Amino acid sequence: MRKSTAVLLALLLLCLAAGASGETLTPVKVSEVTHSVFYAPQYAALALGFFEEEGLKVDLINGGGADKVMTSVLTGEAHIGLAGPEACIYVLLEGHDDAPKVFSQLTCRDGSFLVGREKEDFSWENLRGKHIIGGRKGGMPEMTLEYVMKQHGVIPHEDAEVDTSVQFNMMAGAFIGGDADYVTLFEPTATEAELAGQCVVLTSIGEESGEIPYTAYFASQSYMKEHTDVIQGFANAIAKAQAWVYAHTDEEVARAILPAFPDTSLEVMTQVVARYRGIEAWNRTPVMKQEALEMLETVMESAGELSARVKFEDLVDNSFAEKTQK
Repeated sequence: MRKSTAVLLALLLLCLAAGASGETLTPVKVSEVTHSVFYAPQYAALALGFFEEEGLKVDLINGGGADKVMTSVLTGEAHIGLAGPEACIYVLLEGHDDAPKVFSQLTCRDGSFLVGREKEDFSWENLRGKHIIGGRKGGMPEMTLEYVMKQHGVIPHEDAEVDTSVQFNMMAGAFIGGDADYVTLFEPTATEAELAGQCVVLTSIGEESGEIPYTAYFASQSYMKEHTDVIQGFANAIAKAQAWVYAHTDEEVARAILPAFPDTSLEVMTQVVARYRGIEAWNRTPVMKQEALEMLETVMESAGELSARVKFEDLVDNSFAEKTQK
């Protein structure tokens, strides 16, 4: 209770300080691929006032899929997108005049978990002959799942059916409704469904796949050029939040981000934060490594979704992220 009160007091003081100084916060619309504890540093930055400290007022929009997030950025509905970098790769390869660039990396592993209907002595061999809801074709959850399956000798669409017809935000409902033997789910959905007796979390896809720049922030090149102060401030806030989550306990992080998930209990939130910390899901800084991007491209190639590799500097502008580390 004391920590929650302290967080609220800090936010109040920030608002009063801004009002007293006459400072106007710059509005920034951010479209996130889904609403998940996987993005804990982002919600910590919001709750602890890190964006306000940079003069920004962030308005979150739930995009409901990387393709929809990219559309919102390209049309100007959102200033910044949070999704898998694969969305930027697709647009860059299409030759778009104002192809968005990645300027900050948030997570470094797949955040989904393979979920089944009952407890089992899990082995990837168990997927043979089964039906798995894997997500949208060409999206990172589906491609990473298929990559991991292949690494374990289970060939998607041959040894097992990977269903790509279900929309990302409908996957849990489809599975709980009786479709498929397995599904991949993000948190807190996976844990909440497990506690409700609707499924069993079997394994982490991200722990199996290794380090990948799974989720990153991007913006159109024109927006980045015209609003360098906004992009730098945003990167600063994310860097501060990434450091903060790694410097605090699971419960402290859970308390801070709980307002972003009003239907989730503190107990469940703490459990979910611990699960993501356990696989080191969050990048420790906003800087993207070239070798990590190359691993992502390997996953995309394995899925048959990459026609050509892109130059790192054409896709990523690390200058803002690197300044946060000085």
